[in-house]
Amino acid sequence: MTNPFRTARAEVLATWLLATVPAPLLFFEWTHRWEEDPTVAPALRWPVLAAPLLAAVVAAGQPRRRGPAGVALAVAASTLVTAVLLGASLAFFRWVAPLAGEARWGRALLAGLALAVVGALIGYAAGARLAHRGGPASRRGYLVGCLAVVFGALLAQSAVRLGAEGSTVGENPREYGGTGPYATSAGRVTVPAPGAYAIFGVGDAPAAPDCRLSGPGATVRAADPVSVPPGGYGGDAVTYAWVASVRLPAAGGWALSCRSSDPEASYVLGDEPRVRGAVGALIRWPVGVIWLFGALPGLLIAVQTARRRRAARRAGGRSVADAPGHLEEAGVAGRGEVDGPGSVTAGS
Repeated sequence: MTNPFRTARAEVLATWLLATVPAPLLFFEWTHRWEEDPTVAPALRWPVLAAPLLAAVVAAGQPRRRGPAGVALAVAASTLVTAVLLGASLAFFRWVAPLAGEARWGRALLAGLALAVVGALIGYAAGARLAHRGGPASRRGYLVGCLAVVFGALLAQSAVRLGAEGSTVGENPREYGGTGPYATSAGRVTVPAPGAYAIFGVGDAPAAPDCRLSGPGATVRAADPVSVPPGGYGGDAVTYAWVASVRLPAAGGWALSCRSSDPEASYVLGDEPRVRGAVGALIRWPVGVIWLFGALPGLLIAVQTARRRRAARRAGGRSVADAPGHLEEAGVAGRGEVDGPGSVTAGS
């Protein structure tokens, strides 16, 4: 049986990132009510429990070495790779999207490493039963890479959005009025102080409105869009999504008007949500950049497939050129026989 784990490095990386970053957030989103916020402890179980599987896959692809020293070296290398990726996943929930709740980070890391050692031992033993055959990579690698690019880009955006929602602290933002059919103030807002405020889309309102506020001697445009709008704000009656920010120079009454692709959309002005961690800045990054980060594992799969196929073609060309009886270079065509050194007898 062939051993696919020696060459599937990019596939392993893509699977790990999918299973330990967006998967915990999406699972919570699908299994809980919208007003419930995810907590960090359940999210950390995903990378910790996935660590032995990763170590087993990496160990199965290690070269076979004789003796206890060879086993120890393979297990150490597999555990090191697992430790790096495990640390990266834990860092996402520690500094990028710090969810609510408490977590024992050191215990989670040690538990993951202990499980990784066990997984590496099992994977190395299983890998010894798998034969490694060199050969060109299948064209299916391009298909897998394309699928990973699409899903990675979409899931990266979802991870940023859900991470921002889970990293929001404090109560729901206070509202100061809005515009649209669902707004009660008929386009009038009253802010208590100058400063930055958030514009929220009500329900399914489009995420890129052109909003302006006219007030005491000035007209201000909401020129700070939120590219990945976090939602879940509001109450039981309606939900809001943070779509833009605006800085007002003075307190008092302002007239709010918003134009979007939906003429029935409603928007309200309120306090900016407080989002902890780096995800608070990521929601303002261009969506294309976030898609690119999510697509990187898929691009690596496609590049790895292309390199393996090119290397296999070159190796195949050299083996044909160096094969015994390759007489084309000597100018012999058709069927012939070699009678002796330096002599060729043509066949009939």
